[in-house]
Amino acid sequence: MDATTKVTLFSILMLFWSHAECNHLLHPLDPLTPSELNLVRTIVQNFYPTSQNLTFHYVGLDEPNKPEILKWLSSNNSKIKPKPRPPRRAFAVVRFQKQSHEITVDLSTHSIVSTKDCEGNGNPMLTFGEQAVASQLPFSYEPFKESLKKRGLNTSQVVCACFTIGWFGEGKTKRNVKVKCYYANDTANLYARPLEGVAAVVDLDDMKIVGYNDRYVVPVPKAEGTEYRASKLKPPFGPKHKGIAVTQDGGPGFTKDGHSVSWANWNFHVGFDIRAGPIISLASIYDLQKQRHRRVLYKGFIPELFVPYQDPTEEWYYTTYFDSGEYGFGQSMSSLQPLNDCPPNAAFIDAYYAGSDGTPVKIANAFCIFEKYAGDIMWRHTEISIPNEVITEARSDVSLVVRIVSTVGNYDYVIDWEFKPNGCIKIGVGLTGILGLKAGTYTNTDQIKEDIYGTLIADNTIGIYHDHFFTYYLDLDIDGEANSFVKSNLETVRVKDDTTPRKSYWTVVSETAKTEADAKINLGSKPSELLVVNPNKKTKQGNKIGYRLLPGPVAHPLLLNDDYPQIRAAFTNYNVWVTPYNKSEKWVGGSYVDRSRGDDTIAIWSLRDREIENKDIVLWYTMGFHHVPSQEDYPIMPTLSGGFELRPTNFFERNPVLKTKSPKPVHFPNCTSQH
Repeated sequence: MDATTKVTLFSILMLFWSHAECNHLLHPLDPLTPSELNLVRTIVQNFYPTSQNLTFHYVGLDEPNKPEILKWLSSNNSKIKPKPRPPRRAFAVVRFQKQSHEITVDLSTHSIVSTKDCEGNGNPMLTFGEQAVASQLPFSYEPFKESLKKRGLNTSQVVCACFTIGWFGEGKTKRNVKVKCYYANDTANLYARPLEGVAAVVDLDDMKIVGYNDRYVVPVPKAEGTEYRASKLKPPFGPKHKGIAVTQDGGPGFTKDGHSVSWANWNFHVGFDIRAGPIISLASIYDLQKQRHRRVLYKGFIPELFVPYQDPTEEWYYTTYFDSGEYGFGQSMSSLQPLNDCPPNAAFIDAYYAGSDGTPVKIANAFCIFEKYAGDIMWRHTEISIPNEVITEARSDVSLVVRIVSTVGNYDYVIDWEFKPNGCIKIGVGLTGILGLKAGTYTNTDQIKEDIYGTLIADNTIGIYHDHFFTYYLDLDIDGEANSFVKSNLETVRVKDDTTPRKSYWTVVSETAKTEADAKINLGSKPSELLVVNPNKKTKQGNKIGYRLLPGPVAHPLLLNDDYPQIRAAFTNYNVWVTPYNKSEKWVGGSYVDRSRGDDTIAIWSLRDREIENKDIVLWYTMGFHHVPSQEDYPIMPTLSGGFELRPTNFFERNPVLKTKSPKPVHFPNCTSQH
């Protein structure tokens, strides 16, 4: 194919002339707009001889190279004439005639600048459109109709869904998925009523059933006790709360210009990607002493979320999901509900992605941004040692939160990026929704004589053991791109002389990672602090300025390294990896994850053992949860929370919030107290 092919149809140019006129208003990292998505769709469709079998699996911003962004930012923030914004380009992955193609589109010239036929293993992520079609195929399939008939189920109450099936050593693979079904009669909690033992295999390219199993009949769990909708629940209700007010005198304390946010001493950009979901970029903090903004985080996002279930039986062994690369963490984002998902003082941002046919799909209220004050303390001290005087100084802690919720099948993931005035960035993860449930014959643990690979949480209902591994991409630029990764080990020292009654103490022994191999770490083996520092800049006292990683829940994979799901998810073999920045190394589990073979992960890239000292580096951090379900997780799971923190370490000369004042109290003159 001609990489410089241009679409010259006059109608296209006329259709999008207004887009070209307003394009200058966009930030270089803004996600693609609906008009840009439509433009990509038109250009790509016109490139192919017939678009009848063309499907769009990924359309996203083809980001300018990092040096271009930094030069543009530098000129934009200086007194010299600002440089023009880098060209807007889009990157698309489409499927045509059972082949995946990568296409780069220049949005300003309305032209295709490069095309590539994708070879190798793995497929692009599934689209909602093809999943919807595939999930309906069983209803016109006679063996499936017979399966429902012998179970006495009402066909109109059956709901089916698609599930990826991974790779287990096959020489050749197709774009196949399993379709499993549920009984939604008398409940909205369809995942609680699985049709166990029944599954169809669907070829997504041919869109037909190519395999079918009905291995056994077990009772479909009852609907009683599975409902979670408030309108369907019956009293008594509880626990009860009195009314709580959230208000801000004078309106929000942050400003939002498109996707750029300024708040307190922070500036950052909020982006969106159909696969990754939320992207936080260009985070910088104002240093009161130095009287300037200082760079902290160039980009942060979740490139992959690995969820392996632990039932090795025929019906479950393949349930080892990659929620970003297979299902699209971004396209799975939910519209947030004001007052429940977000407080009353929240502002909202919509998101748009390309559907299967390339048409823009809107996620209303995809992001919410709000200031959070929950009575936390920023800092305090009470001094009673001064004669005849008691001094108490305390400051209220207020932070800014960017929140999304991504609902991937049965699970809902609450993702928070929280910015604090003291320079910390806290990343929160909440797991809620509905467990992965298996139907069985048991109603009491006394009946169980073998491993059921989970917890019996209700009659005929087993919550399967599973993991959640969240991998974060963190391109930290601490006061510049040239950074190093330092591991400071806390080591015990035995006192060998008699100058002190003490027999031991601990000290810090620091080591700077020279290459990628030096930086691979599994947390928990010994106490240590992990820092990204700028070795070229020091504080007045001579300490290297930096940020440290305060890890969250420590979990290591329990699957064997040669197990096929773990080969594909080798990026979870270590909690921490560090690589030199490379624009093409974005997806930790590979560019094409569905049915991948683990030959395009960070475990492969890092075998080059590249130098990372005093370089532009990326920190990859995996936080994990081993989930043993309990009855409290049923019928819907109270949020299980975790998170980690990026904290300044010798970044400032002293406490950066020493002179911060607490928010003024808000009075309610029209209210009277109740006695």
